[in-house]
Amino acid sequence: MTAISPSSIAASLLPALGQQVAAGNGRLFADGAQPGKAGAAGQQSGERDASGKALAGTSKAELSAEEQRKVTELAARDREVRAHEAAHANVGGVYAGAPTYSYTRGPDGRNYAVGGEVSIDVSPVAGDPQATINKAQLVRRAALAPAEPSPQDRSVANQAIAMEQQARAELQAEKRANGEPGSNPVLGAVSITASTVFEPGEIIDELI
Repeated sequence: MTAISPSSIAASLLPALGQQVAAGNGRLFADGAQPGKAGAAGQQSGERDASGKALAGTSKAELSAEEQRKVTELAARDREVRAHEAAHANVGGVYAGAPTYSYTRGPDGRNYAVGGEVSIDVSPVAGDPQATINKAQLVRRAALAPAEPSPQDRSVANQAIAMEQQARAELQAEKRANGEPGSNPVLGAVSITASTVFEPGEIIDELI
């Protein structure tokens, strides 16, 4: 389980479908900043810090107006990052890992999440095209689950589309080999294309 890296759709992705994205799985860099060494332990620590339970920090009365403004911005960013990553993890289910975060320390002495990622498995289910189709559809939904998917998220969605297309082609080939009716590859082909992911004129608000 790893993180999402940019890639192209369809044929250019198909040779890599047997692997996991970025030399392992698919890493969803949902919020721009790449996590450091914090990991799960850092995540727990950061949650305590941001909530004020682990660090006493500096009281607001001791902060300047500019510092208070910065703390307010960091707190909002922290909530946004956590909600974004939680959306990936909740929809991804068994194929998604736990969110990990990168932090920055605010003027109040507390740590705030400013970036994060969720790992997601984008490898096909060996020998089972239908299971691969189901998995690809779930991965695509997980990638696009946040209110504002990042370009990295959309890249993973594209990989899931390519994986589904390949699996549908394999399923049709199996049906033809078995002489089953309704094995027209055109009728069985997935209708989702990149245009359903990248809408014309769409503004992508990637978190930085």
